[in-house]
Amino acid sequence: MQSSPGRARCPRLVRQVTVRDRSPWETMRPVDTVTVVGIGADGWAGLAEPGRAAVRAAEVVVGGPRQLELVAGRTKADARPWPSPMLPALPGLFAELSGRRVCVLASGDPMFHGVGATLVRMLGPERLNVVPHPSSVSLACARLGWAADEVDVVTAVGRPLGRVRRLLTPGARLLVLGADLTALAALLVEAGFGPSPLSVLEQLGGPGERRVDGTAEGWAHPSGDPLHVVAVRCTAGTDVSVRGEVPGLPDEAYDHDGQLTKREVRAVTLAYLTPRPGELLWDVGAGNGSVGIEWQRAHRACRAVAVEADETRAVRIAANAEVLGVPDLRVVRGRAPEALAGLPTPDAVFVGGGITHPGVFDACWAALPTGGRLVANAVTVEAEAVLADGHARVGGQLVRLAVSRAAPVGRYTGWRPTMPVTIWSTTKGAP
Repeated sequence: MQSSPGRARCPRLVRQVTVRDRSPWETMRPVDTVTVVGIGADGWAGLAEPGRAAVRAAEVVVGGPRQLELVAGRTKADARPWPSPMLPALPGLFAELSGRRVCVLASGDPMFHGVGATLVRMLGPERLNVVPHPSSVSLACARLGWAADEVDVVTAVGRPLGRVRRLLTPGARLLVLGADLTALAALLVEAGFGPSPLSVLEQLGGPGERRVDGTAEGWAHPSGDPLHVVAVRCTAGTDVSVRGEVPGLPDEAYDHDGQLTKREVRAVTLAYLTPRPGELLWDVGAGNGSVGIEWQRAHRACRAVAVEADETRAVRIAANAEVLGVPDLRVVRGRAPEALAGLPTPDAVFVGGGITHPGVFDACWAALPTGGRLVANAVTVEAEAVLADGHARVGGQLVRLAVSRAAPVGRYTGWRPTMPVTIWSTTKGAP
């Protein structure tokens, strides 16, 4: 009969649907699975059923003391607080727990500045099942009436608070995670954004939720609950100098001794370097750090190492980086090529000084992977000769940039030329 094959297929189809609809922690072997459950300040009451099921099914629940307390009495699993220090101990912890059904508790969305991203890097995504909860940012935007896609988020948890400075511009809306309230208010006042309204949102989503409002310059509230988000509506004072993220900041934005890649040249140099998110720049012979700093300002994920032999300038680079919102720029004091040994592989290299020193170009070129970019500037005949030799050896582009600036000439105005700069740019492995 024609209908028999159809009836025979139905049970198999039902079984396939049933398996597909089961929770991942029910279908995967314990040795394969670490389930990460996001939990909010509302605790068990705020967990959806998938999160509750993961906690109940676990043999071991790992988390901070606050998270473990939120599920106390809801599971028979062994409760394991995070070791301290946490990161170095993680491989040993999960090796010890291998073969057991493990549930990790994380605040809010585990993949948003949370432990979930750390575990993905350590264990691999195939070993994780993530059950997210609304993040503190989502909850804050809901309370404030802010569109989440129009907000910049900065975390001060384990990172310098000075990173906020890069984002300060009139009208910007910031959410700062884990900030010391007094320090944040002082930073905003120092940067010329004292009138900025602040809202501190504590225990979002929980029974103890609270909001405190004020302004940076008038902030008088002590630090409150450690579980908080600070909302900043950036409002500039009357005498503030606003810094954009486009390369070519005014020269006066930097503290310098004259050893500075000038504004117009700097903008062209950064255009050739082409900063891309997540990439690392070596700024060799960094002077006062302007190129490395503006590389990092191009995107929050850009990283740079400034290599400078002069101790006074090295200190000044760090100070400039702090003021301009990239305090995590790494400064290495030493002379290239010796100081380059052991540095992480760069995606791009800028040689602003010391190109005539023996071995500098060869060391920089050898360190670059295929597709890496090298840009070098020269103002002297001797340095130009090195650039010309490099161009002959590996190709690329040579450009001479001459800039003239208007200046008084008696009662009139005339053009005063600056020293012309030769820029050599090349890509390793390019035809």
